[in-house]
Amino acid sequence: MLVSSVSLKNVRNLKELNIGLSEGINILYGNNAQGKTNFLEAIYICATGRSHRTASDKEIINFKENEAFINLSSVSNGIKDKISVYLRRDLKKGIAVNGVALRKLGDLFGRLLIVMFSPEDLQLVKSGPSERRKFMDMEICQLSNVYYYELQSYYKALRQRNNFLKEISKDKSLKDTIFIWDEQIISHGIKIYNHRMEFTSDINKISSGIYSDITEAKEKLEILYKPNITPETFKQRLERSLEKDIYGGSTSYGIHKDDISFLIDGTEARNFGSQGQQRSVSLCAKLAEIELIKNKTGITPVLLLDDVLSELDSGRQFFLLSRLSDIQTLITCTGVEDVLSKVSSIENIKIFNVENGMITEKGK
Repeated sequence: MLVSSVSLKNVRNLKELNIGLSEGINILYGNNAQGKTNFLEAIYICATGRSHRTASDKEIINFKENEAFINLSSVSNGIKDKISVYLRRDLKKGIAVNGVALRKLGDLFGRLLIVMFSPEDLQLVKSGPSERRKFMDMEICQLSNVYYYELQSYYKALRQRNNFLKEISKDKSLKDTIFIWDEQIISHGIKIYNHRMEFTSDINKISSGIYSDITEAKEKLEILYKPNITPETFKQRLERSLEKDIYGGSTSYGIHKDDISFLIDGTEARNFGSQGQQRSVSLCAKLAEIELIKNKTGITPVLLLDDVLSELDSGRQFFLLSRLSDIQTLITCTGVEDVLSKVSSIENIKIFNVENGMITEKGK
C-alpha cells in the first residue's frame, strides 16, 4: 500500500499543502513545533477517522479558522482510492472515499492500512492497561470493521448498564431488570474476547521471532492475553458483583478491564525488565503489527515513524531501519543527516523541510 499524495488545509498549523510522496522513505525534518507530527496526524485521520492525539475534532482545525480538509490519494494492488476528510467547528465530521460519503466511521477501516510508531509507543510495556487495550483495538479494527462495531456496541451497552446501576441505587425494585444490559455486554464482550485472543496469539508468534533476532536468541519474549473474564465466567461474575456495582455505580468485570502481559524468559517485563528490554519489546510489538497486516491482508501497510528514532539507541535504530526496504515509510526528525546515513542504501528517498507550517521538498 502506498500514499501517493496528501493535500490539506488548516490542519493545526499546516496552512495549505499539496505533497507528493516517495514510494520508499520520506523524511520530514525541522525544529520542534513546526508541523511534522501534524502531517502524520492528517494521514492517521484518513486511515482511522480520528486523531491519535485528541478526541476533539475541533482541536485539529487551525484555531484561526472554522474549517479544515484533508485529501489523501493511495494505491493498493493497483487500485486507487481518494480519502477526503472535512472538519468544521459547527458540523459533524464528513468522510468520503472516492467522492462517496461514508455513513459510518467503521466503513473507513481497511481502506488505508497504517502502523503508527511514536515515542509514546515505546512506553507500551510500562503504560497502563488502557494503552495496551488501545494497541489491540486499533490493530484489530484495521483488520476487521466488524470488530469496530462490536466495540461500539459493547461500550454503548456498558454506559447504559452503568447508568442503570445508578438508578437501581435509588430504586432497588429495578434490580431484577439488570439482566437486559448484562445480556448485551456479554454478547458483544464474548465476540471481542475471541478477536483479542486470536490477535494476541498471532502477535505473540511474530513478536517472539523478531525479539529473538534483536537479542540474538539470548532471550525469549512471550505476549499473552490477560482477559478480565472468559465466556464461561462472564455472566457469573456480573451476577456476583452486582451489589458492589450498584454501590460503586460502575461495572467491575468485562473486556473493558482486559490487559496484555509481556514476559521475558517467563518474567513480567513491566515490573522486572530493564528500560532497554522494555523498549525492545515495544519495538518488536510494533514491527509485528506490520507483519500481521501483511499476513492477514496480503498488503504491506504504510509506516509512520514520529520522532521515534531519537528515542532509540543506535543498535535499535539500525534494527528498525534495516526492515524498511519494502515498506513506504514517513519519518519525522529534527536532524536529517543522521537519518540519511542509516537509510542511504534504500532507493526512492524524498526529503522535506518543515518550517512554520510549510513543507518544502528539498532540492526543489
